[in-house]
Amino acid sequence: MRAALELARQGCGWVSPNPMVGALIVKNGRVIGTGFHQRYGQAHAEPNALAACTESPRGAVMYVTLEPCCHRGKQPPCVDAILNAGIRRVVIGSADPNPLVNGKGAEILRQHGVEVTQGVLKEACDRLNRVFFHYMQTGRPYVVMKYAMTMDGKTAAYTGASKWITGEASRSHVQRQRHRYSAIMVGVGTVLADDPMLNCRMEGGRDPLRVVCDSGLRTPLSAKVVSTACRQPTVIATCCADPARLREYEGAGCRVLTLPAAKGRVDLRALMERLGSDGIDSVLLEGGSMLNWSALESGIVQRVEAYVAPTLLGGGAAKTPVGGAGFPAPGSAVRLENSVVRQLGEDLLIESEVRGGVYGNC
Repeated sequence: MRAALELARQGCGWVSPNPMVGALIVKNGRVIGTGFHQRYGQAHAEPNALAACTESPRGAVMYVTLEPCCHRGKQPPCVDAILNAGIRRVVIGSADPNPLVNGKGAEILRQHGVEVTQGVLKEACDRLNRVFFHYMQTGRPYVVMKYAMTMDGKTAAYTGASKWITGEASRSHVQRQRHRYSAIMVGVGTVLADDPMLNCRMEGGRDPLRVVCDSGLRTPLSAKVVSTACRQPTVIATCCADPARLREYEGAGCRVLTLPAAKGRVDLRALMERLGSDGIDSVLLEGGSMLNWSALESGIVQRVEAYVAPTLLGGGAAKTPVGGAGFPAPGSAVRLENSVVRQLGEDLLIESEVRGGVYGNC
């Protein structure tokens, strides 16, 4: 199953909103076939592993990280391929939360005489597809808040200078995250201050959908996210309903979402609903402190990734990762859990999950 997990990870960034899945086939103590889900819309892990078999898989054991599907979508049911191949036993990591599967795949295999073992390395298999699980269970994107800061909690100097807070290893990791998640979201303040491209600069990587929260439509038409919208899709989320102004952005190739306001800004809950309905399963939030505060206040964040540099900037007016009004007391703060710390060059990356949540975190 550990080998199947490593296979599954090779689909990272390419299969969403499908899950990452790996499969491995063993016969007489030897691996005879391996496969993983490579691209959205293409063959799933199980038929890929069967196609790669070096000998007949009849009577073999298949290890698969996620319960085989039993419905027809862009691909035929994987349980049919397993049964037709004569697989004797199937070992499953995670149950599939998709209501079209959700235990049915395992049950069909059992009904046809296949031995089924479930829950092997379940925690690791579930963790691999936390984005897919959240999206299946809520219909909304899994939101990861990312920021880089100094060890005294500053995201920029008092002058506004912020390049570069962290080192090359951290910046390379961020590019891998841009490849991994379906969309990247910033506020108009970030666009005005930095004019970012918001693409993936990893060799062979996939550019995310760009989402700009811009309540009053202040994004310049000359901004990179607008001028390159025909090459890399851009969504402008706004509260402005002026048809003439909307047409300017649409004419440049942007998609404009007119949404209700919440406390004078784009309603982020409504935005997540719209993105989810469009098949966007995950969002990397790279906004400034105000957008970060709004995201936390509205409860849309599931995960926080903090890149911490071993430097001290100081400055009472220097920016911090989360601005806004703030919570009134420590007891009302957003609580994080299951934190993991790892080193990236000289920096530290602290990854945490948001505990509970006020908007359906899972």
